[in-house]
Amino acid sequence: MNETISTNPANSRLPLAELYAPIARDLERTEQILLATLSSSRPAVARMLEDLDAYRGKRLRPALLLLTARACGGVNPAHHTLAAVVEMIHTATLVHDDVLDAAVIRRHRPTVSSRWGNQNSILLGDYLFTHAFHLASSIDAQACRIIGQATNRVCEGELEQGTQRGNLALTEEDYLDIIDAKTAELTACCCRLGAHYSDAAGDVVEAMSQFGRYLGIAFQIADDLLDLVGDEETTGKSLGTDIEQQKLTLPVIRLLQHADPKTRAELQQLLSRADVPKRETLGPYFEKNGALAYTRKRADEFAAAARDRLACLPPSSYRDILARLTQLVVYRNR
Repeated sequence: MNETISTNPANSRLPLAELYAPIARDLERTEQILLATLSSSRPAVARMLEDLDAYRGKRLRPALLLLTARACGGVNPAHHTLAAVVEMIHTATLVHDDVLDAAVIRRHRPTVSSRWGNQNSILLGDYLFTHAFHLASSIDAQACRIIGQATNRVCEGELEQGTQRGNLALTEEDYLDIIDAKTAELTACCCRLGAHYSDAAGDVVEAMSQFGRYLGIAFQIADDLLDLVGDEETTGKSLGTDIEQQKLTLPVIRLLQHADPKTRAELQQLLSRADVPKRETLGPYFEKNGALAYTRKRADEFAAAARDRLACLPPSSYRDILARLTQLVVYRNR
């Protein structure tokens, strides 16, 4: 198929509950599996698991897996289990991220690390990882292999980002490589699993994996933009943590690369100081430079590349929802 898939940005602002309506029962079954898997007879562990309600967000990853499955032919019990697995892995990364970022708020509620301390939070993230892989093993070895490879790359991406802290010479190419691993690898995995376990043809599985990858990159670019210009009350989480820890994201990389020498020197000094509120101080520089508009444009480009990959699918309401999601991940305020 050479069909171009388009979408109306106005439709991308539909509430997620409405957008996910065609897979509501599938998501409900996934939630049941999550609830059954993440339970403990130990009171302290049970209380920590209850605090994970604050990490229940868009359910984007299980939705991607289930929508891809529906668009490729249908959902079976393996999909519900795998949707729970990818959500547990994603939640584990969030718990660990909050430790790394010293974040205190997520979804308008205290983070696990702010309530239970960093040591317990790291162990809880590990608990989620081990439960995810134990659950994946109930499907087959192929599922464990696909998920294991993806999780390895996610961890590599996080490690690479951590080692690049303070590197003010980081390039856009370096940044894209990092987010391709730490974020897009898991969204690509979701779509691969959805297609593969619907017995889709090999070329369709690969195209849908690419769809998930480009979508994940667009999502992370938009997320990094929100981290600098979003509203904490609206997003419900701590913002500005990356720049405070000298983790360079695309808006800052663009700002540094296209500033004149005098301004670049000012910015480098500002970014190196621990006593400056960087998110607020960078505002005027962004207004003059156009880095924010460039960042949004790049997110749009990756979202469009994701939509193009949907041409491998026959027309359906599920394909339409996937197309809408490419807009939703870019044009959001939380």
